[in-house]
Amino acid sequence: MIAVQAPLPPPSPLPLGPTSTVLPSSVPDNAPEHCPGVESTQAGKADACEGCPNQSVCAEGPKGPDPDLPLIRERMKSVKRKVLVLSGKGGVGKSTFSAGLSWALAADEECQTGIMDIDICGPSIPLLMGLSSSTIHTSSSGWSPAYALDNLAVMSIGFLLPSNSDAVIWRGPKKNGLIKQFLKDVEWGDLDYMVVDTPPGTSDEHLSIVQYLKETGIDGAVLVTTPQEVALQDVRKEIDFCRKVGIPILGLVENMSGFVCPKCKNENQIFAPTTGGAEAMGKELGIELLGKVPLDPRIGMTCDQGISFLDEYPDSPATIAYLDIVQRIRELLGDE
Repeated sequence: MIAVQAPLPPPSPLPLGPTSTVLPSSVPDNAPEHCPGVESTQAGKADACEGCPNQSVCAEGPKGPDPDLPLIRERMKSVKRKVLVLSGKGGVGKSTFSAGLSWALAADEECQTGIMDIDICGPSIPLLMGLSSSTIHTSSSGWSPAYALDNLAVMSIGFLLPSNSDAVIWRGPKKNGLIKQFLKDVEWGDLDYMVVDTPPGTSDEHLSIVQYLKETGIDGAVLVTTPQEVALQDVRKEIDFCRKVGIPILGLVENMSGFVCPKCKNENQIFAPTTGGAEAMGKELGIELLGKVPLDPRIGMTCDQGISFLDEYPDSPATIAYLDIVQRIRELLGDE
């Protein structure tokens, strides 16, 4: 007998408010119905706390909201636009796209750009930006980011590791703490754009960045996929995540969309879009396709060298696709 799986419900059609239950709650799961919440001054003392297994812990623990949130809010006042680069699937080119997006924005010398790498266990931004040997300097006013260009600031855990082969073996709380430090302790200065490169999935790092930027706001998310269904099905989960936590989705980018021969410029499909690719998914879910970036072997070469592919190969179809995508993002954010 063959088991038939029931169809999954479609992603939420409308975004929920930032108070969505997806975000961490101040009420423990095993709390009574009228729990005041662990941040309340009545935690462990209210009548509703009688008999609760958490009563003694709540009564002794610190009260009130996270004291670091005002510090984050103050730092982020000088950042005009905050854009997340997301994808449920690993290996689709999120970090490569984040780096390309940052290089493209910073090509305008008047545009102050920052890129924050919150892929704690797999930081690749230092290599992609040509900063593998950089370290972080501290002062009384905070951490100084590394600079790929005079107007392109970069921050990553990769700068804090003794070696680029050292593994980061951390549970959620330590990851969350570092992301908080990147937001409140780094001297970002006045930025026109902050690009946030995220790890695959919808877990600790994603929840943390949404929670910490809840008050200052996230301007939008760009979702990166490749044409095949194995990537698209995970991106659908990421779309659902964005809608549940209230992140505006700017659009989809289909990466590795065909292969362009550097010599003859002919294009062939390496990863066939058997279910229609990002374009079909975008139409199905009502999300704009920002563009398709074809494979170009020189992208990998420039990434390994830590230089801008867009500057080195301005005539490549991939470069043209990148620039069109950046232009569209600017338009959607009202910056053009």
